[in-house]
Amino acid sequence: MRSPRRRRGGEEHEEEVNVERWTTSYMDMVTVMMCLFIVLFAISQVDQQKFFALRESLAATFGQPTGANLQVLDGGQGVLAADSVVPDPPDVTNQSGGPVHGVDEAGNIEKARQEVADLRELQRRIQEALEQRQVASDVTFAITDRGLIIGLVSADVFFSTESAKLTDEALLVIDALSPELAATRYDLSVEGHANTVPTVRYPTNWELSADRASQVLRRMVESGGVPADRMRAVGLGDAHPIDAAGQDPLTINRRVDVVVLSDAPEAVRVLMPQVAAETGGT
Repeated sequence: MRSPRRRRGGEEHEEEVNVERWTTSYMDMVTVMMCLFIVLFAISQVDQQKFFALRESLAATFGQPTGANLQVLDGGQGVLAADSVVPDPPDVTNQSGGPVHGVDEAGNIEKARQEVADLRELQRRIQEALEQRQVASDVTFAITDRGLIIGLVSADVFFSTESAKLTDEALLVIDALSPELAATRYDLSVEGHANTVPTVRYPTNWELSADRASQVLRRMVESGGVPADRMRAVGLGDAHPIDAAGQDPLTINRRVDVVVLSDAPEAVRVLMPQVAAETGGT
């Protein structure tokens, strides 16, 4: 459609009308529709990683199993649908990760029996060596949850009052037991003790007991062949006295204990005193 338009000089000219302007609006509408469908398509795609994270979060909130114990079945039932959670079969372990109590205890008792038997065999060999040198009466043995305790306790046999010097009798005892201890796999703790009487030659009984332990350790390493990397010396002062019936506590506590440290797990070691008592001896 053209409309007349008057120009200068009186000449008339018809103006041309743009009949294709509707296509611009049409393309705008098509573009909007395309964007809409793209958005709809995008939100219809599930981000698997985010989905699983959401699933486990909701499962934990509602007290359901998580992780490998939570399985989602197909069918669009929803993350926490009743039939979508498939729990694992009951485990034979307890919540701490170990076997159930009965199985665990039975296994530990058997291991404790074996450990006690190994320590008793070591004790037998040491006793034979001591008897050959006629000094077996100077040594005591006890099996505790720490292992085998070899007590060098016999009046003035090992140490004089306020002294850490080993007597000749003490040297015989240490030289008899050292080869047997050197042949074992166990670590050794040489623990010195003292009675409650204050000492003049040492600042305290701690230093005295530590010196006694060090003297025994040196003899075992230098003359007995016990590897130094398996030994330690400890001074305990008068903190761990023993009470032996019929013996003077001041004399009996001038002593050194050589502890054969068990390398069994703690759950096994705590059963060893009970096993030792049941099978005879201590």
